[in-house]
Amino acid sequence: MDNLIRFDWAIKKILRNKADYCIVEGLLTVLLGRQIRIKSLLESEGNKETESDKFNRVDILAEDEAGELMIFEIQNNRELDYFHRMAYGTSKVLSEYLKEGEPYEKIRKVYSINIVYFSLGQGDDYAYRGTTQFVSMHDENDILKLSDAQRNAFGCMTPSDIFPEYYLLRVDKFDKLATTPLDEWISFLKTSEIPVTFNAPGLPEARERLRLDSLSDEEKKDYRRMMENLRYQRSVIETGRAEGREEGRAEGRAEGREEGRAEGIAEGRAEALADAYNEKLSSARNLKALGTLSDAQIAAALGLTDQEVALA
Repeated sequence: MDNLIRFDWAIKKILRNKADYCIVEGLLTVLLGRQIRIKSLLESEGNKETESDKFNRVDILAEDEAGELMIFEIQNNRELDYFHRMAYGTSKVLSEYLKEGEPYEKIRKVYSINIVYFSLGQGDDYAYRGTTQFVSMHDENDILKLSDAQRNAFGCMTPSDIFPEYYLLRVDKFDKLATTPLDEWISFLKTSEIPVTFNAPGLPEARERLRLDSLSDEEKKDYRRMMENLRYQRSVIETGRAEGREEGRAEGRAEGREEGRAEGIAEGRAEALADAYNEKLSSARNLKALGTLSDAQIAAALGLTDQEVALA
């Protein structure tokens, strides 16, 4: 198996030349069910290079030859309000790409492609698509359509062809054999491996162009720093979760031993809770020092309040 680099690092750092667009085009073609040709990859706020940039998030905007816009959001860290950010991202692009004074009919179709490496929402699948439909409040089979005049003027069939379209790929939920082109892409996103049997659009090119040994020495150093950073963050978060689970088990065992020693149990439980709490504060301080997570993200991962994290 070839030693390949992760797609999120690649799309931000090296897939910027037109010769490499075919890789990103392959993923878009699989998702949208039609051939996509990218006109350009546009710089965005999330793609700025800074000293504190640890590659936890990738934010890329692509424009295809038809003028439609595709936002790529790749997020490694848990965010409780990620759905809100998806909504904000499309709204921001819609407003930025409608020039002042232009009629609303000039608004472009926006696709929001979100690849997350954490559990988001509740559901059994790894891939979801969200569109806007207007459904009758009295008959769920009555879905509002565009008039003939609107169809002729805008070249659309339904309101959903005008509104933003969302794709959510929950990489960590993929746990099966790859049997479809989308399966093959998600398998690659999760494992950074492309078996020779994978032939989904874009993957044969990715297999050739995303080899670790093809990077320069500086790029390899940059890539390994990102990987180590991700491993450290996940280790700290998983440690905090494990400590919380063990705390609960220990508390339950202590309570069930001797009902007559209620006072001793209470004292032991308080001490155990205090120790666990101090460990969480220590983990919070370590994450804050790392500088890649917001206080809200740290609080959600460790079960603390925003104020506790701020004071840690």
